[in-house]
Amino acid sequence: MSSENSLNPSDGESAPESKPARLYKVAFDLSDETADWARASAERLWTAKTSVQMEVQVRNTPFYVKGVAYGDTVRVRADHERREFVFENFVTESGHSTVRIIIKDDVAVGMVDTMLRSFECSWEIDATGYLWAIDVPPNVDYASMRSALLGIASEGRIGIEEGAISRAHRDGLGLPESDR
Repeated sequence: MSSENSLNPSDGESAPESKPARLYKVAFDLSDETADWARASAERLWTAKTSVQMEVQVRNTPFYVKGVAYGDTVRVRADHERREFVFENFVTESGHSTVRIIIKDDVAVGMVDTMLRSFECSWEIDATGYLWAIDVPPNVDYASMRSALLGIASEGRIGIEEGAISRAHRDGLGLPESDR
């Protein structure tokens, strides 16, 4: 069995368009500092196979991994010792950005929820309910959204981390090119 097939086994038949993509977990090793905070050595993200062997598309928004957003394409490798696929390197960005917030005050929950819905973002909330991983789609006016988040943060209601900012969103902010 080739690596490609082990990443996305196929029964030999074409899948109908309405059938959802089969998803696979990929381990993204965390830096020591992040691992201490996250209480985990790796974050496992859902991915879907692309047409290129050992390249996958990220299908959820990371809580801890930096430099990766929903829809980004990454290269993976099989780690036989760990018995899992592991992130190897970044390939291409999707145009999505990842922003994380920590809720510091119960009033912030409704404020942030309403604001994110107005920008048509999606998000995931960790088990504690305090850490939110926000997917910012390419069409969102990130400068306005960022301003709204910073307003809530200036009141001490949330903490913010920009985990991965796409080229288009950086350009909209007038930020220089970066590593993401």
